[in-house]
Amino acid sequence: MGLGLILIVAVLSFVVQARFKNKFREYSETPLISGMTGRDVAERMLHDNGIYDVSIISVEGSLTDHYNPQNRTVNLSPDVYHGRSIAAAAVAAHECGHAVQHAKAYTWLQFRSAMVPVVNIAANLLQWVFMLGIILLASGIGHTMLLIAFGAMLVMTLFSLVTLPVEFDASNRALLWLQTNRGIMQTSVENDKAKNALWWAAMTYVVAALGSLAQLLYIGLMLFGGRRD
Repeated sequence: MGLGLILIVAVLSFVVQARFKNKFREYSETPLISGMTGRDVAERMLHDNGIYDVSIISVEGSLTDHYNPQNRTVNLSPDVYHGRSIAAAAVAAHECGHAVQHAKAYTWLQFRSAMVPVVNIAANLLQWVFMLGIILLASGIGHTMLLIAFGAMLVMTLFSLVTLPVEFDASNRALLWLQTNRGIMQTSVENDKAKNALWWAAMTYVVAALGSLAQLLYIGLMLFGGRRD
């Protein structure tokens, strides 16, 4: 049961990731009427929200965009930083949504940030204790290893679930700001495409959370179900 669920979620994740990348590629080729770059959009959104102590920098890679609350930077991939497309504007505004969350002490963002050190430890533990637990399943040591793996997976699953409201809220802040600033997206079509791009991005986090839940169930069945799946 658990293994079958993991496979189903893996297929769903592949489909969603492919759909998101296709949409991002399509909207990256759709220029903004305003001609603003992702960096321009990010700077304006930050300033409109009274944020002047966050830097906007370009980082290598594709779809590597993120907000770093530790050094207060909005990190944009080259396609977003220099891009003058709907996708670039949407992604830049979304990452600035996280900066706004930080500035307003958004509870879920604070909770997620506090969890990061624990999640890093859990991720390192999981890859070792899970395999050892399977190998030594018939012994008491194996049961202990799986128990530790279950605890680590529980932490990672909680982190995935906490991430959902953080990501959805950042997108909502971005879309609301874009819709009320006609100088950036000047038509309803542009707004609709930005909304669609961010929706598919959010779905990647949803399937990631489902994947964590499926793995947690699988380990739980091995540990408490009295049999391997």
